[in-house]
Amino acid sequence: MRTKVAIAVMLVALAFYAVLVGAKGVAMIGSGSAAGIALGVGVVILPVVGSLLVWRELQFGQQSARLAAVLEAEGGLPLDDLPRRPSGRVDRAAADSVFTARKADAEADPDNWRTWYRLGLAYDDAGDRARARAAVRRAIGLVSSHGT
Repeated sequence: MRTKVAIAVMLVALAFYAVLVGAKGVAMIGSGSAAGIALGVGVVILPVVGSLLVWRELQFGQQSARLAAVLEAEGGLPLDDLPRRPSGRVDRAAADSVFTARKADAEADPDNWRTWYRLGLAYDDAGDRARARAAVRRAIGLVSSHGT
């Protein structure tokens, strides 16, 4: 529930920002000067691009949560039982050993979204967020093209 509240607060802040900045951009466009128009167009485009990026991230979160729920219902969601350092981060050696197995699973069955989702979790545990997101995006793409 806290996550939904945080997302709602961020969306309200984004909307407030978009309206404020958009109004300034429109005023700059209305100035009539070439520099004002150019800057105004840029200022108007920024909240649009920001909104599209936020929308994309919200979709990613929703789709990945949906896949996690399916895996959990099937009993296929890995337990979060890796040893942790005092900081709370997963022990790197333990994460690497799980990662090796998850990568082999994904390579052995490349059209299975479940193996890619679990590989994404292993990348995340290993601290490689970019590859984790890429693996989960691949899982989402496989679901979109093949179904669950």
